[in-house]
Amino acid sequence: MSLLEIRNLSLTLDGRPLLSSINLSVAAGEIVALVGESGSGKSLTALSVLGLAPDQAKLTGDIALDGQSLTALDDRALQAIRGRDIGMVFQEPLTALNPVMTIGDQVAEVVRLHTRCSRTEGRAAARKALDDAGLAAPRFTLDLYPHQLSGGQRQRVAIAMATALKPRLLIADEATSALDPVNQALVLDLLCARAKEGGAGLLLILHDLAVARERADRVVVIRQGRIVETAPAEALSREGLTSDYGQTLLRDALHTPPPRIPPATDAPVVAQAVDVVRTYAGSRKLFGKGPEIRAVDGISLSIKRGESVGLIGESGCGKSTLLRALAGLEPVQSGHVLINGHDWTDKGQERQMRQRIQPVFQDPGASLDPRWSIYRSLCEPLHLLDIPPAEPERLATQTLEQVGLDATFLNRLPHQMSGGQRQRVALARALMTKPDLIVLDEAVSALDVTVRARILDLLSNLTREHGIALLFVSHDLEVVRRLTDRLLVMEAGRIVEQGATQTVLANPTHPATQRLVAATPQLKPPAEPAS
Repeated sequence: MSLLEIRNLSLTLDGRPLLSSINLSVAAGEIVALVGESGSGKSLTALSVLGLAPDQAKLTGDIALDGQSLTALDDRALQAIRGRDIGMVFQEPLTALNPVMTIGDQVAEVVRLHTRCSRTEGRAAARKALDDAGLAAPRFTLDLYPHQLSGGQRQRVAIAMATALKPRLLIADEATSALDPVNQALVLDLLCARAKEGGAGLLLILHDLAVARERADRVVVIRQGRIVETAPAEALSREGLTSDYGQTLLRDALHTPPPRIPPATDAPVVAQAVDVVRTYAGSRKLFGKGPEIRAVDGISLSIKRGESVGLIGESGCGKSTLLRALAGLEPVQSGHVLINGHDWTDKGQERQMRQRIQPVFQDPGASLDPRWSIYRSLCEPLHLLDIPPAEPERLATQTLEQVGLDATFLNRLPHQMSGGQRQRVALARALMTKPDLIVLDEAVSALDVTVRARILDLLSNLTREHGIALLFVSHDLEVVRRLTDRLLVMEAGRIVEQGATQTVLANPTHPATQRLVAATPQLKPPAEPAS
């Protein structure tokens, strides 16, 4: 008998089917990857196991944990199971962790809630759970707050909370999609060790087929609330998947954008950093402040018109800080940032410079105002241009068409669109001023493989057809490999290696690059059948 058994699970909301006849099992010690596009029902299936489906939803079928039916339990009984028998690790630890509670108290709260132990005993259990998750004392004390940790460290706190009571089933919902390869590997090592060594079942909800191939025992493919295929994980690189949808996912995961022509050697430089230093004040302590933090430490670089440059590095190395400094979103303490030869310190040129460089951030849901229509969001940067009154609507429609959307989207609100569509709108907004350079900060990391493939094609076409330069900050080395001409590697605020993308990734020379390459899971095309 399986540890988790989902039988004929269907879920409807307001008469609309969201899940249809889901059958899925996870055995003790088994790792199962649930993969599919955004909106396919992956997370909803996991929430249904926890009894956290929408209040008005109608659920039929059965979910059993170790033979005990969960669908027959009331909410009070389910609360006793959550955290004790089923642990959940969510995608974004910043939203899963309480910002005003210390990490020790948050992990101890889970223990005390289910065991009724004393505060001292709870904190002792929290100390052990954090040690087991790789946040050992004395560096990581129980009195730290989430904002004092990096993204990978916060995710380890979430894992400590989920595993403190050694639950029989672990569910990880895109728990590593926002992490660099090194931290991703460390977090996956922790989760998989709980299954393989601790005998717990692990349900990995993913859009990364390379991770599924490397870590899972079985892969379950879901589409529009239905299971379309179940296969051994080895099939992803061996004979491939058999369903049409599974084959489409594999093709999109391996997709390479159309080839681009590298910029001419005499192409003009659109952005340049010269010995840039960006520092932050140290954290406050009982007596004074801690040491100053140099997030960017004397970096120099240049980007030519039409060039696509990748920027990689582990979490906390300074990638996003450098990007914000280039975009004029943060001041620098020394050095110069030049856009088309003009320095950000020249206030008389600032309006023109902002027109020539535009950012696209990781989460379009956070960068688009939820109260504004798409048309209003697109027109937001037009104050940088001198255009006639009738021009905005024509320009907005034309720019939407550039990113593969039509004019019917202009009157929609962000929540009425999918994640991929919102990211296209964010890219369209960046294009409204006809910039020379677009800086993208993890702009495709949260997208499923199908949407990601379309966005990569779009970005490649922009550089090829319009001569727009790209600075692509990412932790996904396979995306960087396929999209960029040149690669910069950062560590501790410095660029430690650079060169042609294919050369750097094929023969990394710096330890930081070697760690990133070694930790990146590989997905190879399925073997061709013998003739």
